[in-house]
Amino acid sequence: MAVTVSYDQDSRMIISGVDCDCPCEHHDIGKDIYIGKGLIARVPEYIRKRNLGTHCVLVADDNTYRVAGADVEKALLDAGFSVIPCVIHREHDMLPDDQSCGEVLLSIMRDTEFLIAVGSGSVTDTTRINAERTGLPFVSVGTAPSMDGYASAVAPLLHRGLKIQRPAKCPDIIVCDLDVLATAPMHMIASGVGDVLGKYIAKADWQLGEIINGEPCCPVCVQMVTDAVNALVDNVDEIAAKSEKGMRILIEALLLAGVTIMIIDNTRAVASIEHNIAQYWEMMLVQRGVEPPMHGASVGVATLLVWPFYEKFAGEDLSKLDLDDIRARRMDHETRRRWMAHAYGEDGSKQIMRENPGDFLTWEEQERLIRTAQDRFEEIKAVIAAMPPLEKIKEVMVKLGAEMTPEEEHIPDEMLRCSMWCGKDYRTRYTIMKLIDECGLLGDYLTDYPYEFEGKKL
Repeated sequence: MAVTVSYDQDSRMIISGVDCDCPCEHHDIGKDIYIGKGLIARVPEYIRKRNLGTHCVLVADDNTYRVAGADVEKALLDAGFSVIPCVIHREHDMLPDDQSCGEVLLSIMRDTEFLIAVGSGSVTDTTRINAERTGLPFVSVGTAPSMDGYASAVAPLLHRGLKIQRPAKCPDIIVCDLDVLATAPMHMIASGVGDVLGKYIAKADWQLGEIINGEPCCPVCVQMVTDAVNALVDNVDEIAAKSEKGMRILIEALLLAGVTIMIIDNTRAVASIEHNIAQYWEMMLVQRGVEPPMHGASVGVATLLVWPFYEKFAGEDLSKLDLDDIRARRMDHETRRRWMAHAYGEDGSKQIMRENPGDFLTWEEQERLIRTAQDRFEEIKAVIAAMPPLEKIKEVMVKLGAEMTPEEEHIPDEMLRCSMWCGKDYRTRYTIMKLIDECGLLGDYLTDYPYEFEGKKL
């Protein structure tokens, strides 16, 4: 049965056809997702349907409070709710960092019954982790179709300048008012599109993980992501016009991506090497005191950077690999430890390696993976052949005026070159870059990104 999306009379999304018997552990969606026009006034009604209580903390930043937060607060107060506003003030864009998380935590009182986030990525993730830590339910009111995290159960956060992923709470209620979303500036809409386009990469890498490592891959989640991103690509003109149809297609794509996280309790279907690279830029820029680009915009740029590697790998002749040469050139454990400290900083590298203990392969394991790739290369090529042409992806981004190069994102050249080499090391998750590296080919693919480590060219 195919996955289908419909709506009831209350604008509540109904997702059918998600039953699956694949080896992945599946979780019930069990959340209320509302998409429609004029929904801000109905937020109190939706909350009462879930019996979340009447005492809440409303989290927003300066921009999102102006766009929708004040209206949500008024609707709640008029309906008899008790609201503590936690409006986070920043000179620049708010980040989901230690300080923001702490401000929300200190706004929560003993009688607080639920949290309500009015915003997009940073506001939602800051609220999400506090909901997880306090055990409180929370409501998400979206203000921009700029990222896929509304329905997520994972919080990407900045802890001491390092981008970390923490299990967190999915909203009990998500409200996306199309009138509010349409007020988002075009660069935020382009950011959301960039985040969605990266799903082509995430899908391909997940399927590669299944082929090479026997990793369970959920066909329902793959279909949901594929259908959502295809619908976006086919309706880019509507999105560029900010029409009701365009805003619905974009926010549906972003929410359905998040729903896959809800179903399998991880981000495998929606984030891979393109996210690793984008998150590296964000971490390094924040550590330098520089405001990073929008997350989805960076994902879109990173997607364009890595896409050609899939096409090139499909043309390889893996039978010609020299395993003795690959073994002689591979990085030993101690050198890799120093490399991680160089790329991510001493504290960051320790945390990454602690959270990904299986990421350093023995030679025996690496050889097994190489031989699997050789034996199943036709399947690998089929995965890559299913990706749309890169030019089609570029056309979508051009129509939206999206940033398409690291230069437009103000990524320093040395940071860019390092990210292309170390992005594969951010987490154990299998990616095309890991496969290329295991086959001893990474240097051939990164000739445009020369980088020296310990006085030697990588």
